[in-house]
Amino acid sequence: MMAEKGGLTKLDIGVLSAEQQEKLREFKIKTRIENERYLRSHPEVEVLMGNFLRDVLLKRPSDICEFAADHFTNADLQVVIGSKMERNNDMK
Repeated sequence: MMAEKGGLTKLDIGVLSAEQQEKLREFKIKTRIENERYLRSHPEVEVLMGNFLRDVLLKRPSDICEFAADHFTNADLQVVIGSKMERNNDMK
């Protein structure tokens, strides 16, 4: 593995044994399945992230971290996402 400022940039899979590679592959598959189950049981995540990305692209903030902090700490966020969830359900 090679590390650089900000995290890992490259994984050298050759340093893993065949058994380790198989365990890693199984772990990745299991994690992906668990993530998919979670997201399917929480459709508000898609609405929440879509709303955030829409605002980012419309407003194009110069400081994305500050914008994200403001966006996700907005006291009305739950109401906004709730109403979008209701509209999505009405359209089905």
